[in-house]
Amino acid sequence: MTGFELFTTVLGIIGTVCAIVFGYIAFHRNSKCDDEAEGKKDGVLLTEIGYIKSGVDDIKRKQEKEDERHVQVVSRLTAVEASAKQAHHRLDSLEGKMTEK
Repeated sequence: MTGFELFTTVLGIIGTVCAIVFGYIAFHRNSKCDDEAEGKKDGVLLTEIGYIKSGVDDIKRKQEKEDERHVQVVSRLTAVEASAKQAHHRLDSLEGKMTEK
């Protein structure tokens, strides 16, 4: 084997090893970048879900307040109806007394 053949063989082996090493380094770096990008995406998604959840909670609280107001209005209306019914009875009673005279 001549010196030139030895040199080309060694150079081929070194080139192959360098290609493997650089390929592994690139793979590792891209994997790390992919993990960071995926983490950022997941963080944004979780933040948006948190905003949606707080919005739904606010809507539920407002709905509960509206339900309470509705119950109050219904109870007040019932009281007004009862008062009006009593007033009609009194008016009917007064009307009956006036017609008797």
